[in-house]
Amino acid sequence: MLAHALPTLSTPRTGLLRTGLALAAMLLLALVLAACGGGGTVPVAGVQARALSADFGARKAVAYSPFRSGNRDTETITAAMIREDLALLKQGGFTLLRVFDSSDAVAKLLLQVIDQDKLDFKVMLGAYILTESATGLSAPQLANNKAFNLAEANRAVALANAYKNTVIAVSVGNETMVVWSFVPSSPEVMAGYIKSVRDRITQPVTTDDNWAFFAKGASERYDPRVVLEAVDFVSMHTYPLLDTIPPAIANWDWQQQAAAAGPARATAMMDAAIASAKAEYAAVRAHMDSLGHTGKPIIVGETGWKAVASGGEFNRAHPVNQKMYFDRLNAWSAASKAAGSGPASIIYFEAFDEPWKARDDKWGLFTVQRKARYMVQSLYPTNLWDATYTDADAVYAPTITNSTVTASRYTLYADTVTAGEARVSNLQFFGWDSPATSFSGEVTGAAGDGEAFHYLEIAPSPAVYGWGHFATYSASTDLSQFEATGKLNLRIRTTYPGKLRIGFLTGSGNTAYDAYAVVSNTNADGYGFVNDGQWRNVSIPITAIKASGAPAFGNTAANARFDLTKVTNPFVINDVYDATGNTTIKGNTTKIYVDNIHWTK
Repeated sequence: MLAHALPTLSTPRTGLLRTGLALAAMLLLALVLAACGGGGTVPVAGVQARALSADFGARKAVAYSPFRSGNRDTETITAAMIREDLALLKQGGFTLLRVFDSSDAVAKLLLQVIDQDKLDFKVMLGAYILTESATGLSAPQLANNKAFNLAEANRAVALANAYKNTVIAVSVGNETMVVWSFVPSSPEVMAGYIKSVRDRITQPVTTDDNWAFFAKGASERYDPRVVLEAVDFVSMHTYPLLDTIPPAIANWDWQQQAAAAGPARATAMMDAAIASAKAEYAAVRAHMDSLGHTGKPIIVGETGWKAVASGGEFNRAHPVNQKMYFDRLNAWSAASKAAGSGPASIIYFEAFDEPWKARDDKWGLFTVQRKARYMVQSLYPTNLWDATYTDADAVYAPTITNSTVTASRYTLYADTVTAGEARVSNLQFFGWDSPATSFSGEVTGAAGDGEAFHYLEIAPSPAVYGWGHFATYSASTDLSQFEATGKLNLRIRTTYPGKLRIGFLTGSGNTAYDAYAVVSNTNADGYGFVNDGQWRNVSIPITAIKASGAPAFGNTAANARFDLTKVTNPFVINDVYDATGNTTIKGNTTKIYVDNIHWTK
């Protein structure tokens, strides 16, 4: 995930080098990297893998960051804060920590506290790598990123050598090569940084990334071979919970409608979740074995479950469901050790909630107030507990009642009530992915903006692939009577410089099917959209949207097909750059205003 892996306080996140200095720095960096094996396209021969420390199999592992405030860039971390956290983690037996960088503000301070207090902790150190592959990165930004990456690699080497008894492995980069990476780099660049660090330390070295990259999933752009040759072990991420938020990286049936509503359905969901994680591990193992890396171990570097639906994970995220997933992880880990197969370690994400992550918060074993959540309360006295629950409190998907809309108008969002319409009462809007690639809020019309009532403001916050925003509700709806002559209609106002995709999604999980039409911003298609900053009425035939449909990301035609009897997202607006051709405006954040969203026959 992105949100826990942003640059730390020492990172020059906004500063830019002046152009002349930047060019000189780039030339200097190129020479330095070539000499030391740092970033860049450095050929890497297959390494003789270093053995993992037995601590990976013997210790309970958790990802750790100490941030407590809503703004990590202005928060000062103290030794006292770290001591408080370590005391809690030690009490629960969590003595293997994964940290995400090698900053002085966090990683160095953590290692100093462990060393000075003679604490029994081991650390998998991180080296955070900024993007060197983003399209549109200016020369000063690129030079700045490369300078940071080189300094970060050097800091990781220094800490790994200074604290050899504590640092048992180093991970260079976090989610840099998966197709949706927010800090994208190529495998060749990452292999160069991995080699630079590995050549100067004695501990085993890896990089952390999503399972789909290591398994060379169907949607992945990069082949992992050069990275697999460079690392001593693989650290893969698997997040079944996030896979239920469109667009999914993988798909599994979280709704489990075949099970009876209640505890049985909650249990079925969590059984399916752990099965999904195991399947993703198996895919990585199979791909590595096919390339001859049969002896290289795999750890699960990140996985977890939210206690609170902070990013739209309703009917899934809950403290009891979190415990159910955690218990299943522990059972999988124990079975793997007993059988001598499976992941060598599973690192739970994460130790403590961190409010600065916003929609990507609430994964913690502990709340930000350092109160133990339900899943670990058996390890702590009651005065350290957060709220209490019973297993019967687990949440689950409501029973889907697929009602057929027979009215001639189906209204999703509008101020004015139209006689005879069917109207949605429980619609919610979310951005794709976690962290979200877009945000929305309702605006009250004012003089001069062309709209007297309320309308929706959508603010893109693009990932490398683009962004998306969707409307959803708890149950799918049968809109099949709109297929032959129906239209999807809305009012829109924006100066967004590219084309947009507008449509809907049918099905869910591995049956999810994207139905989006690419809409010209000059009304060349006759749908009515013009990006001139004026309110425009857009009307798109359902047949035109259907003609552009395809199985949702990661799905295949064997399971996913157009099905208006099961519409789960009745309105979606997005810009996936490869689909719209908007390659020259990547990262654009121009706001889009929409209103009066409805279907008509």
